Amino acid sequence: MHELTICEALLERIAQERETRPFTHVRRVRLEVGQFSCVDPEALRYAFEIMNRGTFLEQAILEIDRPRGRATCLDCGADVELDNRQDDCPACAGGRLKPTGGDGMRFIEMEVV
Repeated sequence: MHELTICEALLERIAQERETRPFTHVRRVRLEVGQFSCVDPEALRYAFEIMNRGTFLEQAILEIDRPRGRATCLDCGADVELDNRQDDCPACAGGRLKPTGGDGMRFIEMEVV
């Protein structure tokens, strides 16, 4: 489950931020995890909850935005949004799509006290 590794990296980043601007608790962490990424949001939430027990992050809420995937249709040239990599082009029903976005993950913000 690579969500544990992702969560570990996220926690390290938050700990580094805590060293530069001291805070006692984190209320909320917001991430963007694209529809085309290979990250399971529920597994990531579970890993976040488990790994934060007994830490300054224990009460933090993890919010995950799920932007749709983006692709360019090689048949009609349309730039389209998709929920699934296997979907056909919604503009022309063509099946030759080149993914152009929605496969990444970004740390958006966190609320601290």
